[in-house]
Amino acid sequence: MSKERVVVVNGVRTPFVRARGVFQRMSAAALGGVALRETVARSDIDPTLIEEVYYGIVSPPTEGSNVSREALFDSGLPATIPCTTVNRYCASSAEAVAGIMGKISTGQIDIGLAGGVESISSVRAIFSQQATDFFQDIARAKTPSQRLSMLTQFKPTMLAPHAPGIKEPTTGLTMGQSADLMARQFEIGREEQDKFALESHQKAHAAWERGFYKSHVVCVGTPEGKAIDRDTDVRADSSIEKLSSLRPVFYKDGTITAANASPLTDGASAVLMMSESKARELKMKPLGVVRAVASAAVNIQKEPLLIGPAYAIPRALKLAGIRWDDLDLLEVHEAFAAQVLATLKAIESPQFAKEKLGLAQPIGHVDKSKLNVNGGSISIGHPFGATGTRLVIQTLQELHARKKSLGLISICAAGGIGTVLIVEAI
Repeated sequence: MSKERVVVVNGVRTPFVRARGVFQRMSAAALGGVALRETVARSDIDPTLIEEVYYGIVSPPTEGSNVSREALFDSGLPATIPCTTVNRYCASSAEAVAGIMGKISTGQIDIGLAGGVESISSVRAIFSQQATDFFQDIARAKTPSQRLSMLTQFKPTMLAPHAPGIKEPTTGLTMGQSADLMARQFEIGREEQDKFALESHQKAHAAWERGFYKSHVVCVGTPEGKAIDRDTDVRADSSIEKLSSLRPVFYKDGTITAANASPLTDGASAVLMMSESKARELKMKPLGVVRAVASAAVNIQKEPLLIGPAYAIPRALKLAGIRWDDLDLLEVHEAFAAQVLATLKAIESPQFAKEKLGLAQPIGHVDKSKLNVNGGSISIGHPFGATGTRLVIQTLQELHARKKSLGLISICAAGGIGTVLIVEAI
C-alpha cells in the first residue's frame, strides 16, 4: 500500500449551458471528449502515460452506456487506456475522483483522469413496458403470419412516451418536491432562498468579469460552427423583484422556483491526477492534493433527501486531520438554494450535532465570506455528472488566487447521498 499523496495536476471544464441550447447537437461523448482532450493538452503530458479514466454520468446514452470509453474515443487519446463509467447521481464525478485516487494511493496506477459529463439535451423519452414487450415479441416472431397476428394486438396508446424525469423511485417524489419539503422542515423562507440565488448570479458574473473562469473553462466548437466560451445561465441583470415574481414550481404553497434552483444543463469537466512522486519525476507543478473523500447516506423515508453532506462533513474533516476552522474556502453544491441553506443550518446546529451526529458541539460556524465565492450551480449550471470535478477545479483555482490552503467541497445527491472532499492547494 502506497502512502503517497495524490495530486491534481490540472483540470478544465466546458462552458455549462442550458439544456436544449447551444450544445443540443453535441453528445455526451463529444462533450466529455473535449474536457479529456483539453485537460491533457493543457497539462503537456505524454498521453500514453495515462493509465485509467474514470468518468461520471447520471443519464448515459442508450447507445453507449460506458460513456467514459466513448468520450475517450472522441478525445483522440490512446484507445489503450481502460475506462470506467460511474454513477453516484450529482456526486458522480466526485466519485470518479475518489476512484482514481484509490487506484493511485494503492499503487495500482500512477496517473489517471477523472471527470464527468451530462447531456440533458440527449436524454430520450422512454416507452411503457407494454410497448417494449410488444416490439420485442414482434422482433422474435419467426414467420410473417405470426407478426401479422401480433400486429392486431397493437394499441396506439402504447406509443405514448414517458417524458424523462428526476424522481425517487422509493418516495415517488421529484428532487424538487423533496427540496421544497426540506425547506419547510428547516424553516427556510422564499425570500431567503431568492436572496441566495441572486447572490450566486452576482458572484458568478463578477468572477467571469475579472477573468477567474478563463483559467479553466475551455472554448467548445459546436457542429453548427459556433464557438461557446462562457456559461450561458449567469444572469447579470437578475434582481430580487424579478426572482420574487416567479411562481413556485413543485407545490402551490411551495418556495422553490425556477430561479432559486439549478437549471438543467449540458457540460463536462475533467482533472488529471497522479502520485506526488510521479509529478516530481515529470517536473509538473500540481494545483493541489486531495486530502480526503468521505460519503454518507440517510434513510430518505425518514430524513430529508439532500441532507447527506451534513453527515459526511465530520468524516471528511477527521480523515483529513483538520478542524472546521482550518478551512479557507467552502464550496457547497447549489442544487437548490433551500438545500444549501438547510445544510448550513445543520452545520451550525447544536441539536443536529447532538441528535444526528453524536457530537457535543456543532460542526462549526459558517463564514459566508468563504462560501461559494465565485457562484455555484444555481447560476453556473448543473450538468449532473460534471459538477463534482467542476468543484474540485474551481476550489483549487480560487485557493491559489487567494494564496490560501484548504477547501471543503460538499455535494448532495439523489438517494440521500452526500459526498465531501477536502482539497489542499500546493
